[in-house]
Amino acid sequence: MTSQVKEIVIVGGGTAGWLSAAIIAAHHQKSDAEQCKVTLVESSDIPTVGVGEGTWPTMKNTLQQIGISEADFFTHCHATFKQGGKFVEWVHGSGDFYYHPFTLPLGYGRIDLAPYVDKIENFAIDSNFQYQVADAGLAPRTMADADYQGQCNYGYHLDAGAFADLLKKHCKTKLKVHHVVDTVRHVATVEQQYIESIELENSGVLYADLFVDCSGFSSLLLGKALDVPFIKTDKVLFNDSALAMHVPYNDPQQDIACHTIATAQNAGWIWDIGLTNRRGVGHVYASEFLSDDEAEANLRAYLGADAEGLTPRKISFQSGHRKQFWKGNCVAVGMAAGFVEPLEATAIMLVEISARYIAENLPPDSSLMPIVAKRFNQQMDYRWQRIIDFLKFHYMLTKRPEPYWQAHCQADSIPESLREDLAIWKYRGPTLADFTSSTELFPAASYQYVLYGMEFTPEFERQAYLYDEQIQADKIIKRNQQLTQQMLGTLPLHRDYIEKWLSSRTKGI
Repeated sequence: MTSQVKEIVIVGGGTAGWLSAAIIAAHHQKSDAEQCKVTLVESSDIPTVGVGEGTWPTMKNTLQQIGISEADFFTHCHATFKQGGKFVEWVHGSGDFYYHPFTLPLGYGRIDLAPYVDKIENFAIDSNFQYQVADAGLAPRTMADADYQGQCNYGYHLDAGAFADLLKKHCKTKLKVHHVVDTVRHVATVEQQYIESIELENSGVLYADLFVDCSGFSSLLLGKALDVPFIKTDKVLFNDSALAMHVPYNDPQQDIACHTIATAQNAGWIWDIGLTNRRGVGHVYASEFLSDDEAEANLRAYLGADAEGLTPRKISFQSGHRKQFWKGNCVAVGMAAGFVEPLEATAIMLVEISARYIAENLPPDSSLMPIVAKRFNQQMDYRWQRIIDFLKFHYMLTKRPEPYWQAHCQADSIPESLREDLAIWKYRGPTLADFTSSTELFPAASYQYVLYGMEFTPEFERQAYLYDEQIQADKIIKRNQQLTQQMLGTLPLHRDYIEKWLSSRTKGI
């Protein structure tokens, strides 16, 4: 017996729950407002974890698709632009740094500039104007550029709690999402293969054709009720703890970094994210190598006087993901599906991808659910493996001497797929041909920025490159220098742009 998939119940709020609700509801509202009903159940006593405050450029499309203006998003979420990441002291621990910008290298897809730059560690500078734009603390666009557009590609930094609140209001008032504030008392399953219903403390029993588990680390539906095991990745990614602080600005007009700053420590790293009203700063570390007190000492040393009077919030997590992400009529999104450290800000991006898949592939009847689930699991399993590889990639090339960093360089902690990649890249570096999957998350350019930023120099066979390619590369590098100078001269400072832009919106200009 089959039935139309019309009733969707999301268990859990926060960014994962409300963003999923918004994406699913907005997609189906376009075609038929009555096609499916989305209900979100959240407990009033579960706070938002708020580990990640960074997004990918994918969020620009997401906000447009769900109907939230960029100005409203900035105003409500104290948001700023994010143009990539700056990695400080990851190589030697002595003042070195490199950037992973969001904009692709000039000539990307036509020619690989890496063999033709003077110094491989300058690859990002020679191939990408965004390097110096970010380093100068500039906005990615001018007042002449339209919303969601920019001369540099960008994502956002945001207050996760405020974002969840904005999404909640938007879902309830604009997208007809039903909101139930209650706690799940019991989950009824059919032999742990299929969820029949959920029983709430005060609101009775809820039935649905599809349940979306956004219950966070507890994974109440997929993990507990359907008994899907958790696959640990702590042998590859060692970090399992974080201390987080909300750091106010001493000067309300203080410059705002337009990128995430990740500063390596003796056994982990510190994130530093600038919002319009404060900074979000925290220390990610491995408890095997560093105690909580030592981590707090690192964090306070990093912040100096800015840490006075502040108490860090401790967050413990287990690195890994569920063996299945969609089982029966239940799919997990967000931390219920898995979590790895916030390096490269993959958490919110995975919510976007998962929710969009659900919205676009909601089966017309339940008989097709196993096929949709199988394909989702295949795609997400690949994505998780590539995320794990890419995050590990940041650690395994270090020259830092501390035990934590040297342990990351041990072959038995490096996935075989990554060891194979590096064996090939030793001779030619990453190329587009290495990343052919339609579900790829990080392009070859991302690997190039990290690989060369970490001072890894392939043994390029110069004779394999034609003379006319050298001429072409020189022209692109010169063009990049011209664009860099042009943008340094025209793009405004980050905070100045945000204030002027938002002011123009309130005045109706």
